[in-house]
Amino acid sequence: MRGTVVFDLDGTLADTAGDLIASANAVLSRRGLNGLDPVADAPVAFAGGRAMLRTGYARASAAMLIPPGAEDEDFPLLLDAYENAIAVHTRLYPGVEDALTALADHGHILTVCTNKPEGLAEKLLRELGIRDAFSALIGADTLPVRKPDPSPYREAVHRAGGDVARSFLLGDTVTDVKTAAAAGVRVALVAFGPEGQGISRLKPDAMLAHFDDLPALARDWLG
Repeated sequence: MRGTVVFDLDGTLADTAGDLIASANAVLSRRGLNGLDPVADAPVAFAGGRAMLRTGYARASAAMLIPPGAEDEDFPLLLDAYENAIAVHTRLYPGVEDALTALADHGHILTVCTNKPEGLAEKLLRELGIRDAFSALIGADTLPVRKPDPSPYREAVHRAGGDVARSFLLGDTVTDVKTAAAAGVRVALVAFGPEGQGISRLKPDAMLAHFDDLPALARDWLG
C-alpha cells in the first residue's frame, strides 16, 4: 500500500520569511513602528502573521500607544499586503522539486497541511510551480481547527486518498511536533530553517539535512 508524506509549507517547503516580514512591516509602518528584520526575525515569521504584529507592537517605544484591537484591525491588512506580494523573495528550498518527483515515482501520495490560510497556500504553491505535485491541501481555515489539532493532518491524508497509519509529517516547528504526536504519526523536522540543527531540541523522530535525503527517509518509514 502506498504511503503518504504530509508537508508543512512555510519554513519546510519554502523560505517565505522575506515576504511574510515585508507584509508585516508594511502594516507596522502605518502605525509609525519600526519593522522586523527578515533574517533575525525569520522564526517569528514562521509563527504566523499575528505573531509578527505582536512582536512589532512589543518593540514600540513607551511613547507609542498601541490601541486596543490593533491586532484585529491590522491582521486583515497584513494578509492583503502578503497576497499582493506573495512570491517576491520566497524561494523553494534546494532539492524540493527533485524530492517530490522521486517520492511520486516511488508511488507515495503527497499532501500539504499548513497553518497558512488555504487561499494563500494555494496561490503560493502555484506561484512556486509545485501545486500539482500534491493531491490535497489543508490550510488554517479549511476546518474549524488548525494544527496542532490532529484533525487537519488527518483530513489532509484522507482527502489525498491515503491512510494515516501509513503517513508521516515533515515540518519545521514545535507545532508540527505536537501535531504528529496528536495524530499518532512520526515527524521529521528540516535542519535548514532559521534554527538549523538547533531544532533537534524538539526531539523529532528524524532530522532532514537536505531534501535529497527525503526519498530515503520515506522508504525507511513507508516502504
